Amino acid sequence: MIKNSLGRELPERIGDYIVKPYMGPNATPASDTPVVTRRTSGHRIPGESKMQPDLKSAILASGLKDGMTISFHHSFREGDKIIGQVLTAIRELGIKGLRFAPSAVVNIKEPSIVDFVKDGTIDRIEASGIRGQLGDHVLAGGMENPVILRTHGSRPRAIEAGELQIDVAFIGASAADDYGNCTGQIGPNACGSLGYSFIDAHNAGCVIVITDYLVDYPCCPASINQQYVDYVVKIDQIGDPEKIGAGAARLTKNPRDLMIAQRTADVIAASRLFKNGFSFQTGAGAISIATTKYLADKMREKDVKASFALGGITAAIIEMYDEGLIRAVECSQSFDSIAAKAINDRPRVYEIDNADYSNAYSKGGFLNRETFGVLGALEVDTDFNVNILTGSSGEMMGGLGGGPDVAGGADISIVTIPIIRGRTPSIVKRVFTTCTPGETVAAVVTEAGIALNPKHKNYAELKEDLEKTSLKLVTIEELQKMAEKLTGVPKPIETTDRVACIVEYRDGTVIDVIREVKK
Repeated sequence: MIKNSLGRELPERIGDYIVKPYMGPNATPASDTPVVTRRTSGHRIPGESKMQPDLKSAILASGLKDGMTISFHHSFREGDKIIGQVLTAIRELGIKGLRFAPSAVVNIKEPSIVDFVKDGTIDRIEASGIRGQLGDHVLAGGMENPVILRTHGSRPRAIEAGELQIDVAFIGASAADDYGNCTGQIGPNACGSLGYSFIDAHNAGCVIVITDYLVDYPCCPASINQQYVDYVVKIDQIGDPEKIGAGAARLTKNPRDLMIAQRTADVIAASRLFKNGFSFQTGAGAISIATTKYLADKMREKDVKASFALGGITAAIIEMYDEGLIRAVECSQSFDSIAAKAINDRPRVYEIDNADYSNAYSKGGFLNRETFGVLGALEVDTDFNVNILTGSSGEMMGGLGGGPDVAGGADISIVTIPIIRGRTPSIVKRVFTTCTPGETVAAVVTEAGIALNPKHKNYAELKEDLEKTSLKLVTIEELQKMAEKLTGVPKPIETTDRVACIVEYRDGTVIDVIREVKK
């Protein structure tokens, strides 16, 4: 066994996976070797069609074989109907032992991805998170090979490093032409930005675009250009528009959550970095949406304008843009129908490649220029380490997403969290799973007070700024004791020694592992 810099015990090797322990947010330098790609030059004779009559024909044309790696994007969220249809076609063709590597696993129930694991169609998974039936199955020991969990920023890094080599990328598009130009911005099932699929299109061995809305050539604007696309398939329906445009984005009415959101906006507004030209990211959770609304009030009050907003974009962000509070919006994904349409309707709402957003090993991502990042969490411990994967019983509850990337890149990263949920403490002595290292977290905002991290690079300045306000500052230890007093000491989760999931930091080092939960 070895230990990383956070004291987490890790095996030196897990199957054929060699563990590189996490040693700090910027401790592992990028390699200077060329980018690895499976992309071929391809060749199309003038007049040759890329259209395939159905999914099975496209899969056969792609050359997909046992043991290869396939990918999808998650921009259709729980409304996705592509993944199930593609996996069913693959199963019917008798192809087995595939590595399933989507940008994120959406909670598809019919058919469940678990079904394709059980029948051997999928035998490896690499994604940002697993949850629901799939998460339960994995943590119960249902897969021989451990799941590799990567942040949104680490995925393009892994592809370019050759650690994740995609053989066939299946890219859902709400509109496409017969030569492969495609977009997510128009059509009856528009999802907005296709930013998470760009890295797949540019590097996969074969790219198949799947749409239910075929338009006249050329499809404009094209998110993905024809030169990257091998085949096009039209199916009856790519997704459920009600679920595509909903998902995580919702406005809370919970008084506790509203209090946390208000305090978060107060923290941002009190910082010396809150000035014309600042940038921010708030996300799509309930507290985050409310924070966005309160932040807009602070910007009006102090006559402060933002240079850009970043990441997953919501209607609340678009409203701020329309009002002139934000100069530009950099959209890696669209969380609701208003945000999805905005890319096509507004001149400075841009669709961006996820690699441009969050890849720490690029020559410069947007996160390197972000002032404030607002993040949610399931647990935070007294070292400010954040858990966004596992719940109080050890069950898979979420995904890594871009949280560790945002915390690692932003000047000020703020975690919003209530001190308890139900009868379970959210502020604990030691998180069950470390996802975001505490040294990258500037502040934790709760209904019981605000804890600043003495180890954060901007601690002294932020503390000085907040001490000039009436905001209640407490230590993280005080928050933990308050939570424990309300709930009692939680019973430790018992696990076996078998590793079910490997949790990578954004640089590809291992920040933690998730072991199989004892039955």
